[in-house]
Amino acid sequence: MQKFKFTLFSLRDLLVAFGPVTLMIIIVCGLGYWLVDPAPSRTVDMSTGQDNSSYARFAKLYAKELAKNQIELRAQSSQGSEENLARISDPDSEIEVGFVRSGSAEETEAQEKGLISLGSLFYEPIWVFYRSPKEVSTISQFKGKTVNVGPDGTGVARLFRQILSVNSMSESDVKLEKLADTPGTMALLDGKVDVLIFSSASDSPLVQMLLQTPDIRLFDFVQAEAYTRRFPFLSHVVLPRGIVDIGRDIPSRDYHLIAPTATLVAHESLHPALIGLLLQAAHKIHSGADWFSRQGEFPSDKYTEIPVAREAEKFYKNGPPMLQRYLTFWIANFFERMWVVLVALGALLLPLSKIIPPLYVWRIRSRIYRWYGQLRLVEQAIENISADERASVAEKQLRHLDEIEEKVNRITIPLSYAEELYGLRSHINFVRARVEAMSQSAKP
Repeated sequence: MQKFKFTLFSLRDLLVAFGPVTLMIIIVCGLGYWLVDPAPSRTVDMSTGQDNSSYARFAKLYAKELAKNQIELRAQSSQGSEENLARISDPDSEIEVGFVRSGSAEETEAQEKGLISLGSLFYEPIWVFYRSPKEVSTISQFKGKTVNVGPDGTGVARLFRQILSVNSMSESDVKLEKLADTPGTMALLDGKVDVLIFSSASDSPLVQMLLQTPDIRLFDFVQAEAYTRRFPFLSHVVLPRGIVDIGRDIPSRDYHLIAPTATLVAHESLHPALIGLLLQAAHKIHSGADWFSRQGEFPSDKYTEIPVAREAEKFYKNGPPMLQRYLTFWIANFFERMWVVLVALGALLLPLSKIIPPLYVWRIRSRIYRWYGQLRLVEQAIENISADERASVAEKQLRHLDEIEEKVNRITIPLSYAEELYGLRSHINFVRARVEAMSQSAKP
């Protein structure tokens, strides 16, 4: 039991010897945690789109994925791409990320506003539905028609103006309406508008409903390749025959469409760790095949005029960060942020390892060595005194030695230092012998 007690004190002394070093490490790690690279926020503000739009539905999926890592995605509805871009660009806005249609910004303008792309997510074809007894083959045939392009902020009006420009037309050649997608669809069905134009992913309920509605036709961009040459942000995609309903053969033939891509755009101030997390969510949500894209085609660093973030380029090249493949997001992020501090501490371990053992030895031996000072005081007290004082001084110093010996007997030290403890006891007896000898010489 006594041996265990000695061992326990040895452990305590070792911990005390490590104390200053441990405190320094804690302070350095604490400063590094807050100053080297701030921790990512636990909330992300995203600008989405109109209610029931593809943007709004995808935002819910992103929120579900981020919630798995204790991060809340706060989605704010908008009119669409242009409004999302304006919100992200606004320095006073809380919006950090949003869905933006390709072709909505110039590269130089995006760089000036601090915008970065996390990659394109899916094709977002331009759907042109119209009412007509016979098929229309060119955009110029819509001259004089009532065309709904959606409310300001969707970006569809800008796309339509570009389409008109290469067809030698202008906005004055048509009557524009700016109803939201759902009211615009109802207006088309009621005959209040002749043409309905919007841009959406293939999973849009409005698209699937209109493709199956009698007397509503889908415009076939037979010149799709020419459009993509004039506008590099557009892609030529094909709506395959029977993709909506194979049994009913809907549609009854292939349709050529032109399609911008939906891009995940963020402000450059977005934390790099959140960029990686959003990209992992994007891969889970958008990597599957759909009507227009192959398995694994999205997300992609292509089809975007906004500069791709450096962290996104690493993701597309190497996949998720190594640590996040095996650890939870927050633990992996801690080590990724603190690696500089950890390397610095590692470099300090070698010199510190040479300091701590002597410090430990000094602490153990100090409990013994300090009593030698008391013994020295006793010796000084009996030197150079007169014969008349020897008896009283000797009695007083003997009592002092008894007190010293009693306290020394209560010292507990590791067994490896027991030799020094017993050496101290022998020296106490040596000094006692001197005092007793002086006391004897003082007797008549």
